[in-house]
Amino acid sequence: MNADDLIADFEFLDNWEDRYRHVIELGKKLPPFPEAERTETNKVQGCASQVWLISDLKQTPAGTIIEFQGDSDAHIVRGLVAVLLHLVSGHSPKEILETDILGIFRQIGLEGHLTPQRSNGLRSMVERIRGHARAALAAA
Repeated sequence: MNADDLIADFEFLDNWEDRYRHVIELGKKLPPFPEAERTETNKVQGCASQVWLISDLKQTPAGTIIEFQGDSDAHIVRGLVAVLLHLVSGHSPKEILETDILGIFRQIGLEGHLTPQRSNGLRSMVERIRGHARAALAAA
């Protein structure tokens, strides 16, 4: 699922409650996160809930992409992780850095309904993802 698909999915949802439920459903569909990766190193700082993110560089005929995995101990935050991963996983580091992730969250009507703590956590997750992309570019 790319950003356009995600935006189209959310456009069909009329109110915040429907979007909230959809986010939780997306979180339930995340693949299991490896227990061994639930470490302090992989934990995203700045989130009220516990959030873990890992990445893996893959070489494809088109170039390097980054595949992400993530999880959280809170249902709504796990859903936010799922939305983030739909936007960035499987893309090149350059594409990730060029994506206005928070702008997409505004466009699909999520950012304005998050508590200040969750908004800060979301920004921390985005910064962690961007950090992985910057590191991949620097290593190339």
